Order: sequence, then structure tokens, then C-alpha cells
Amino acid sequence: MVPDSRSIELNSGSLGAGLLIINADDWGRDVETTDRILECALRGVISSASAMVFMEDSDRAAVLAREHNVDVGLHLNFTTPFTAREIPNRLGEQQERLARFLLHNRLSQVLYHPGLADSFEYVVRAQLDEFCRTYAKEPSRVDGHHHMHLCANVLLGRLLPFGTIARRNFSFQPGEKSVANRLYRSITDRVLARRHQLTDFFFSLPPIDLPDRLKRIFGIARQHVVELETHPVNPGEYQFLHGGEFRSLSDGVNVAVSFQGFLRAAAL
Repeated sequence: MVPDSRSIELNSGSLGAGLLIINADDWGRDVETTDRILECALRGVISSASAMVFMEDSDRAAVLAREHNVDVGLHLNFTTPFTAREIPNRLGEQQERLARFLLHNRLSQVLYHPGLADSFEYVVRAQLDEFCRTYAKEPSRVDGHHHMHLCANVLLGRLLPFGTIARRNFSFQPGEKSVANRLYRSITDRVLARRHQLTDFFFSLPPIDLPDRLKRIFGIARQHVVELETHPVNPGEYQFLHGGEFRSLSDGVNVAVSFQGFLRAAAL
């Protein structure tokens, strides 16, 4: 059975066939994370990466992305402290305010906080500008660390650049989550799809010890546009991406070289 919570504005009909986009998160967070992702990119086992800015390896990661033609989008960060050597005091303070709010309660991200509207706008704009500075271009896609780009203040504030590819909510089998949970995810995806391009489905690579789950995901990617999130810095995910099981599952699946193929298909 195919999971629910599909894209509202874009579906696989624009492609005529499925597409699997394997994205590695946290590019630039630190040297180890960047190097693991780069190795996967050079071996062709990932399609793209999501870059963190204002982190200790952000500048080096941007240079590597240009040298090796790694397809990179912006990984907005509201919850993990910036670790670059020089961070504007105001930026660090405002991000800390947002982190306290978002991490205080699991429901915080679904609540719009009017008192933090200016802080969200400032922190988002600072990261967009920094991405433009380090990559010499505007991001064509945006997602979020801990998926906080989907929090109410970002969505209702329309803080993500119009027309970009934005990461949707996780897709689940009917019955995996409560009706209320799936309804909320569906509503936020509808809001997101009004201003952004979405893939049909979005999954995380883990848990990788459930072969039937992975077979189902790769099967869906034969007919639909699927983004698969991975963190190669985690040993289990790294080993899976370089192992025979991954090659077997991906056999016959149209694995995207980058998100650019998705953009071209969406324009048709």
C-alpha cells in the first residue's frame, strides 16, 4: 500500500517515471560529516547534500562543493548552536532564543509565537545570505535541521524563498501514525505546496534493519518522486550506502544524479 501525504502541486505524472533522490544532511557541520558525505557523493551513492552555514566546516564545505560539483541546498538550523569562529552576537543570541522555544516542548513547532516572529525572520535571512555568500548563488531548495523549517513561524511567516524545492513531512503508511498526526502533516504539506515544489514522498533511510520497509520505499520510487534522507556520518547508514544490499535495492530505480533533474522535470 502506498503511503499517504503526497504532494499537492506536483506529482509523478510530470516525470512519467519514478525518481529516487538520496540526500545527505548536515554538509559543513564538521570535518568528519563533510568528508563522509563527499566520499558518498564521489562514489555516486547520494544525489545531493543539505548544507549548514555558520558551522565549523561550512566554508571548506562550500569550496569542496564547487570543486566536486556537489548539488547542495540550504539546511536551515534553529536548534544546534552555530560553531563557526566568528558569529555575529545578535545572530547567536537570536538563534538561542529560537532553540529554547522549539526544544522546550514537542508541540512548540506547531504553535505560532508572535513574539519570536522577528527573530525567526532575522535568523532565516542571515542563513540565506550566508549561503549566497559562501556558494555564490541562491539556494534552489531548502530543508531544516530537525525538520524545523516546517515549524509554524516559518510556514505562516512565509520565510522560505518562493518557488524553491522544500522538504515535505515524512510519509507514513496508514496506521503508522495517529489520524490527528497524519492530518496535521497533510495540512502543513498543503500550505507548503502553495509556494514551493515538493517531492511526492519523503522517507528517512533508517531503520535499515527492516528490509521489507526499504523494499517498499525503493518500490515506490519506481513510480513516484521520492526523497530519501540519510546521514553518512552514522556508521550504519554509511555501510549500507556502500554495501551490496543498497545496490540490489536500487537496481532498476531511477536514482537522480542531483535535484536538478527534478527541477527540469517539474518545469515540463
